Amino acid sequence: MGRLDTDFRAKRDAGRKLLVPYVTGGLTGWQDAVRAAAANGADAIEIGIPFSDPVMDGPVIQEASLRALTAGATPVSILEEARDLDVDIPLAVMLYYNTVFRFGHRRFAELLIASGISAAIVPDLPLEESVEWTRAADASDVDTVMLAAPTAPDERLPRICARARGFVYSVGLLGVTGERDTLASTATTLAARLKKITDVPVIVGVGVSNAAQAAQVCAVADGVVQGASVVRRLMDGGADAVGDYVAEVRVAIDAVASAAPVAVITA
Repeated sequence: MGRLDTDFRAKRDAGRKLLVPYVTGGLTGWQDAVRAAAANGADAIEIGIPFSDPVMDGPVIQEASLRALTAGATPVSILEEARDLDVDIPLAVMLYYNTVFRFGHRRFAELLIASGISAAIVPDLPLEESVEWTRAADASDVDTVMLAAPTAPDERLPRICARARGFVYSVGLLGVTGERDTLASTATTLAARLKKITDVPVIVGVGVSNAAQAAQVCAVADGVVQGASVVRRLMDGGADAVGDYVAEVRVAIDAVASAAPVAVITA
Protein backbone atom coordinates (compact mmCIF):
# COMPACT_ATOMS: atom_id res chain seq x y z
CA MET A 1 0.00 0.00 0.00
CA GLY A 2 1.15 3.52 -0.78
CA ARG A 3 0.81 6.72 1.20
CA LEU A 4 -2.75 7.55 0.13
CA ASP A 5 -4.01 4.11 1.16
CA THR A 6 -2.24 4.23 4.51
CA ASP A 7 -3.33 7.78 5.35
CA PHE A 8 -6.95 7.32 4.30
CA ARG A 9 -7.46 4.08 6.21
CA ALA A 10 -6.00 5.61 9.37
CA LYS A 11 -8.12 8.77 9.13
CA ARG A 12 -11.27 6.82 8.25
CA ASP A 13 -10.71 4.45 11.17
CA ALA A 14 -10.30 7.45 13.48
CA GLY A 15 -13.75 8.69 12.44
CA ARG A 16 -12.74 11.46 10.05
CA LYS A 17 -14.65 12.07 6.82
CA LEU A 18 -12.26 12.41 3.89
CA LEU A 19 -12.25 15.52 1.69
CA VAL A 20 -10.56 15.43 -1.72
CA PRO A 21 -10.72 18.66 -3.75
CA TYR A 22 -9.87 18.50 -7.46
CA VAL A 23 -7.69 21.20 -9.03
CA THR A 24 -6.82 21.40 -12.73
CA GLY A 25 -3.04 21.38 -13.08
CA GLY A 26 -1.57 24.14 -15.22
CA LEU A 27 -4.47 26.51 -14.60
CA THR A 28 -3.42 29.96 -13.40
CA GLY A 29 -2.97 29.84 -9.63
CA TRP A 30 -3.32 26.07 -9.37
CA GLN A 31 -0.37 25.56 -7.01
CA ASP A 32 -1.66 28.23 -4.62
CA ALA A 33 -5.11 26.61 -4.81
CA VAL A 34 -3.60 23.26 -3.75
CA ARG A 35 -1.88 24.95 -0.82
CA ALA A 36 -5.08 26.77 0.18
CA ALA A 37 -7.10 23.55 0.03
CA ALA A 38 -4.52 21.73 2.14
CA ALA A 39 -4.45 24.54 4.71
CA ASN A 40 -8.24 24.47 5.04
CA GLY A 41 -8.87 20.81 5.71
CA ALA A 42 -8.35 18.76 2.56
CA ASP A 43 -7.14 15.21 3.20
CA ALA A 44 -5.67 14.79 -0.28
CA ILE A 45 -5.67 16.78 -3.51
CA GLU A 46 -6.62 15.40 -6.91
CA ILE A 47 -4.58 17.18 -9.61
CA GLY A 48 -6.15 17.02 -13.04
CA ILE A 49 -3.81 16.56 -16.00
CA PRO A 50 -5.49 18.49 -18.87
CA PHE A 51 -6.41 16.44 -21.92
CA SER A 52 -7.80 17.47 -25.30
CA ASP A 53 -10.68 14.95 -25.17
CA PRO A 54 -11.80 14.78 -21.50
CA VAL A 55 -14.67 12.31 -21.86
CA MET A 56 -15.59 12.32 -18.15
CA ASP A 57 -15.52 16.08 -17.66
CA GLY A 58 -18.29 18.65 -18.02
CA PRO A 59 -18.13 22.32 -19.10
CA VAL A 60 -16.31 23.78 -16.08
CA ILE A 61 -13.39 21.37 -16.09
CA GLN A 62 -13.31 21.35 -19.89
CA GLU A 63 -12.89 25.13 -19.81
CA ALA A 64 -10.19 24.86 -17.15
CA SER A 65 -8.34 22.24 -19.20
CA LEU A 66 -8.55 24.38 -22.32
CA ARG A 67 -7.13 27.37 -20.47
CA ALA A 68 -4.28 25.29 -19.09
CA LEU A 69 -3.44 23.73 -22.46
CA THR A 70 -3.61 27.11 -24.19
CA ALA A 71 -1.16 28.45 -21.62
CA GLY A 72 1.25 25.65 -22.54
CA ALA A 73 0.67 23.14 -19.74
CA THR A 74 1.90 19.60 -20.35
CA PRO A 75 1.96 16.50 -18.12
CA VAL A 76 5.69 17.01 -17.60
CA SER A 77 5.38 20.70 -16.72
CA ILE A 78 2.58 20.00 -14.23
CA LEU A 79 4.51 17.21 -12.54
CA GLU A 80 7.59 19.41 -12.36
CA GLU A 81 5.52 22.15 -10.70
CA ALA A 82 4.04 19.57 -8.33
CA ARG A 83 7.53 19.02 -6.89
CA ASP A 84 7.29 22.51 -5.38
CA LEU A 85 4.05 21.81 -3.50
CA ASP A 86 5.02 21.90 0.15
CA VAL A 87 1.84 20.30 1.50
CA ASP A 88 1.69 17.52 4.06
CA ILE A 89 -1.13 15.51 2.51
CA PRO A 90 -1.11 12.94 -0.31
CA LEU A 91 -1.40 14.13 -3.90
CA ALA A 92 -3.09 12.17 -6.68
CA VAL A 93 -3.35 12.77 -10.41
CA MET A 94 -6.47 12.30 -12.50
CA LEU A 95 -5.67 11.69 -16.13
CA TYR A 96 -6.69 9.72 -19.18
CA TYR A 97 -4.97 6.53 -20.18
CA ASN A 98 -3.48 7.84 -23.41
CA THR A 99 -1.02 9.88 -21.35
CA VAL A 100 0.04 6.85 -19.31
CA PHE A 101 0.39 4.71 -22.43
CA ARG A 102 2.53 7.23 -24.30
CA PHE A 103 4.95 7.63 -21.38
CA GLY A 104 5.12 3.90 -20.72
CA HIS A 105 3.66 2.32 -17.60
CA ARG A 106 6.79 1.90 -15.51
CA ARG A 107 8.31 5.21 -16.57
CA PHE A 108 5.14 7.09 -15.73
CA ALA A 109 4.76 5.44 -12.32
CA GLU A 110 8.35 6.32 -11.45
CA LEU A 111 7.80 9.89 -12.66
CA LEU A 112 4.80 10.26 -10.35
CA ILE A 113 6.75 9.16 -7.29
CA ALA A 114 9.66 11.42 -8.21
CA SER A 115 7.20 14.32 -8.43
CA GLY A 116 5.70 13.67 -5.01
CA ILE A 117 2.50 12.08 -6.33
CA SER A 118 1.12 9.16 -4.33
CA ALA A 119 -1.79 7.94 -6.47
CA ALA A 120 -3.40 7.91 -9.89
CA ILE A 121 -7.01 7.91 -11.08
CA VAL A 122 -7.42 6.78 -14.69
CA PRO A 123 -11.16 6.88 -15.41
CA ASP A 124 -11.08 5.49 -18.95
CA LEU A 125 -8.98 2.43 -18.04
CA PRO A 126 -11.37 -0.44 -17.27
CA LEU A 127 -10.55 -3.05 -14.66
CA GLU A 128 -10.10 -5.81 -17.22
CA GLU A 129 -7.43 -3.83 -19.11
CA SER A 130 -5.61 -2.36 -16.13
CA VAL A 131 -3.15 -5.14 -15.28
CA GLU A 132 -0.10 -3.69 -17.06
CA TRP A 133 -0.55 -0.30 -15.43
CA THR A 134 -1.47 -1.53 -11.95
CA ARG A 135 1.49 -3.90 -11.92
CA ALA A 136 3.87 -1.00 -12.66
CA ALA A 137 2.05 1.26 -10.20
CA ASP A 138 2.23 -1.32 -7.40
CA ALA A 139 5.94 -1.80 -8.00
CA SER A 140 6.50 1.95 -7.52
CA ASP A 141 4.10 2.31 -4.55
CA VAL A 142 1.62 4.35 -6.58
CA ASP A 143 -1.94 3.72 -5.39
CA THR A 144 -4.37 3.17 -8.26
CA VAL A 145 -7.84 4.43 -7.38
CA MET A 146 -10.54 2.40 -9.16
CA LEU A 147 -13.91 3.77 -10.23
CA ALA A 148 -17.24 2.06 -9.62
CA ALA A 149 -20.21 3.13 -11.74
CA PRO A 150 -23.87 3.21 -10.63
CA THR A 151 -24.66 0.65 -13.34
CA ALA A 152 -22.11 -1.91 -12.13
CA PRO A 153 -23.75 -5.27 -11.31
CA ASP A 154 -23.30 -6.71 -7.85
CA GLU A 155 -20.89 -9.39 -9.02
CA ARG A 156 -18.50 -6.80 -10.51
CA LEU A 157 -18.16 -4.51 -7.51
CA PRO A 158 -16.08 -6.88 -5.33
CA ARG A 159 -13.51 -7.22 -8.11
CA ILE A 160 -13.23 -3.43 -8.44
CA CYS A 161 -12.83 -3.06 -4.69
CA ALA A 162 -10.20 -5.81 -4.52
CA ARG A 163 -8.06 -3.94 -7.07
CA ALA A 164 -8.60 -0.45 -5.59
CA ARG A 165 -5.83 1.25 -3.63
CA GLY A 166 -6.28 4.45 -1.65
CA PHE A 167 -10.04 4.52 -2.10
CA VAL A 168 -12.86 3.32 -4.28
CA TYR A 169 -14.17 6.22 -6.35
CA SER A 170 -17.94 5.82 -6.14
CA VAL A 171 -19.26 7.68 -9.21
CA GLY A 172 -22.27 9.70 -8.11
CA LEU A 173 -24.25 9.62 -11.33
CA LEU A 174 -24.23 8.64 -14.97
CA GLY A 175 -22.90 11.60 -16.90
CA VAL A 176 -20.04 14.07 -16.85
CA THR A 177 -18.67 16.13 -13.98
CA GLY A 178 -20.41 19.39 -13.13
CA GLU A 179 -22.46 21.26 -10.56
CA ARG A 180 -26.11 20.31 -10.10
CA ASP A 181 -28.91 21.73 -7.98
CA THR A 182 -29.74 18.42 -6.33
CA LEU A 183 -27.80 15.31 -5.44
CA ALA A 184 -28.62 12.28 -7.56
CA SER A 185 -30.07 9.37 -5.60
CA THR A 186 -27.43 7.12 -7.19
CA ALA A 187 -24.71 8.93 -5.22
CA THR A 188 -25.76 7.47 -1.89
CA THR A 189 -27.21 4.23 -3.28
CA LEU A 190 -23.94 3.11 -4.87
CA ALA A 191 -21.90 4.21 -1.86
CA ALA A 192 -24.09 2.08 0.40
CA ARG A 193 -23.64 -0.93 -1.89
CA LEU A 194 -19.87 -0.52 -1.80
CA LYS A 195 -19.70 -0.01 1.96
CA LYS A 196 -21.37 -3.40 2.45
CA ILE A 197 -18.68 -5.30 0.57
CA THR A 198 -15.32 -3.58 1.16
CA ASP A 199 -13.03 -2.18 3.83
CA VAL A 200 -11.37 0.14 1.29
CA PRO A 201 -12.47 3.76 1.92
CA VAL A 202 -15.45 4.66 -0.29
CA ILE A 203 -15.47 8.23 -1.59
CA VAL A 204 -18.19 9.75 -3.75
CA GLY A 205 -17.40 12.06 -6.65
CA VAL A 206 -19.19 13.52 -9.72
CA GLY A 207 -22.27 15.62 -9.18
CA VAL A 208 -21.54 16.59 -5.56
CA SER A 209 -21.84 20.33 -5.93
CA ASN A 210 -21.80 22.12 -2.56
CA ALA A 211 -21.21 21.68 1.15
CA ALA A 212 -24.75 20.47 1.87
CA GLN A 213 -24.52 17.75 -0.79
CA ALA A 214 -21.09 16.75 0.51
CA ALA A 215 -22.65 16.25 3.93
CA GLN A 216 -25.41 14.13 2.36
CA VAL A 217 -22.98 11.69 0.78
CA CYS A 218 -20.74 11.60 3.85
CA ALA A 219 -23.68 10.34 5.90
CA VAL A 220 -23.22 7.12 3.90
CA ALA A 221 -19.72 7.23 2.39
CA ASP A 222 -16.28 7.75 3.89
CA GLY A 223 -15.69 10.99 2.03
CA VAL A 224 -16.23 13.17 -1.01
CA VAL A 225 -14.42 14.46 -4.09
CA GLN A 226 -15.25 18.08 -4.96
CA GLY A 227 -14.34 18.93 -8.55
CA ALA A 228 -16.27 21.41 -10.68
CA SER A 229 -17.31 23.48 -7.65
CA VAL A 230 -13.65 23.91 -6.68
CA VAL A 231 -12.37 24.62 -10.19
CA ARG A 232 -15.10 27.19 -10.86
CA ARG A 233 -14.07 29.06 -7.73
CA LEU A 234 -10.43 28.95 -8.79
CA MET A 235 -11.25 30.43 -12.21
CA ASP A 236 -13.61 33.05 -10.79
CA GLY A 237 -12.00 34.02 -7.49
CA GLY A 238 -8.51 32.55 -7.28
CA ALA A 239 -6.84 30.45 -4.61
CA ASP A 240 -8.42 32.30 -1.68
CA ALA A 241 -11.89 31.39 -2.96
CA VAL A 242 -10.83 27.75 -3.11
CA GLY A 243 -9.56 27.86 0.47
CA ASP A 244 -12.78 29.45 1.72
CA TYR A 245 -14.89 26.84 -0.04
CA VAL A 246 -12.85 23.88 1.19
CA ALA A 247 -13.16 25.24 4.74
CA GLU A 248 -16.96 25.43 4.30
CA VAL A 249 -17.15 21.83 3.10
CA ARG A 250 -14.85 20.70 5.91
CA VAL A 251 -17.19 22.15 8.51
CA ALA A 252 -20.20 20.47 6.88
CA ILE A 253 -18.69 16.98 6.74
CA ASP A 254 -17.12 17.26 10.18
CA ALA A 255 -20.61 17.84 11.51
CA VAL A 256 -21.67 14.56 9.92
CA ALA A 257 -18.71 12.75 11.48
CA SER A 258 -19.43 14.12 14.94
CA ALA A 259 -23.07 13.04 14.67
CA ALA A 260 -22.19 9.47 13.66
CA PRO A 261 -22.90 6.80 16.27
CA VAL A 262 -19.90 5.51 18.16
CA ALA A 263 -19.36 1.76 18.12
CA VAL A 264 -19.25 0.24 21.60
CA ILE A 265 -17.10 -2.86 22.03
CA THR A 266 -17.94 -5.01 25.03
CA ALA A 267 -15.62 -7.57 26.53
